[in-house]
Amino acid sequence: MNSGWIRWQKNWKSSYVNDAFGTAHRAHASTAGVAEFIPAYAGFLMKKELEALGEKLDNPARPFLALLGGAKVSSKIGVIQKLLEKVDILLIGGGMSYTFIKAMGFEVGKSLLEETMIGEANNILLKAKEKGIEFILTDDFVVAPVGKPGVPTQIVAWNQMPSEMGGFDIGPQTIEKFEKYIRKAKTIFWNGPLGLFEVEPFNKGTVEIARAVARSGAISVVGGGDTIAAIKQVGVSEKISHISTGGGASLEFIEGKALPGVEALLKK
Repeated sequence: MNSGWIRWQKNWKSSYVNDAFGTAHRAHASTAGVAEFIPAYAGFLMKKELEALGEKLDNPARPFLALLGGAKVSSKIGVIQKLLEKVDILLIGGGMSYTFIKAMGFEVGKSLLEETMIGEANNILLKAKEKGIEFILTDDFVVAPVGKPGVPTQIVAWNQMPSEMGGFDIGPQTIEKFEKYIRKAKTIFWNGPLGLFEVEPFNKGTVEIARAVARSGAISVVGGGDTIAAIKQVGVSEKISHISTGGGASLEFIEGKALPGVEALLKK
């Protein structure tokens, strides 16, 4: 082996830069392990993510509104509980809304439902009431026998779900109500679509809310794959203050969990 190369190698120092916030919640060699052995730094994107999810949401301009959608309460229970300590208004849509409606004693038909989370949903409703938080659920739904393209749909009130149908999007009254609250907000955090976004005609709620957030003028932080897809589809990305590259990572960060990829950098 060339002795000159050996001398160069001995004098050479390595550094590690983590700019992958989207995987910072995973304790992998590439996110946390290597940072134990060489100088480690946050990249520009990592810095931007931590500032947006930390400073902007820890000290928000008020009213502070959070909008949560997606399929399951169980995947967001921690972040809901944390947001109840911070927000003034919490809007709930998407598949997770049906568990709350069931907790209130109403029929949800064939809609997505987490039976095991009904008790927890009740606790969240009570906590929001105790704290004086405006906890806003849907007024109406777009329902259908199945969530497939081309099926017949109808609009029903939130408490009049037909037993043989399921809800697959928020209805027009809910869109109008959510837009009213969004117009009031000075800071908005949004994660999760408000319906079966990937299937028409169940994407209208998510698309209309994307437009409302974009024109609100509020400091807006958006995360989650389908949510980002809606923002891009509508063509309003430049009007969002921060689009997070980390769905799971952003939720865990807001929840207050230690992210291995971030913790490894803080130790340096």
